Amino acid sequence: QVQLVESGGGLVQAGGSLRLSCAASGRTFSMYVMGWFRQAPGKEREFLVAINWSGSHTDSADSVKGRFTISRDNAKNTVYLQMNSLKPEDTAVYYCAATKRPVVITRRFEYDYWGQGTQVTVSS
Repeated sequence: QVQLVESGGGLVQAGGSLRLSCAASGRTFSMYVMGWFRQAPGKEREFLVAINWSGSHTDSADSVKGRFTISRDNAKNTVYLQMNSLKPEDTAVYYCAATKRPVVITRRFEYDYWGQGTQVTVSS
């Protein structure tokens, strides 16, 4: 089992940047595919980006492609989400998630573990 804790959220102006971190417990972090999702009020939780165990393969939703980047540091048991050119519509609670499945996936129901989320608010 793995526990996930997100950090780095906050208030930022449109056009700005934020980097979110997700620290994972446990010795097998490098075995998990990691993903970032977000949920805005009244909307479903949506996939953003995911990364395989080695960091060699990523996948991104069209809505954030070119603006959001996922990376991981297995030595630190941490996955990151670098968010650039933020827009007011990026305002949401951001979650990291982990799955034991061996390939990068985008469907939220296939993720096994979730963090508590961190709020990101983008002002216009």
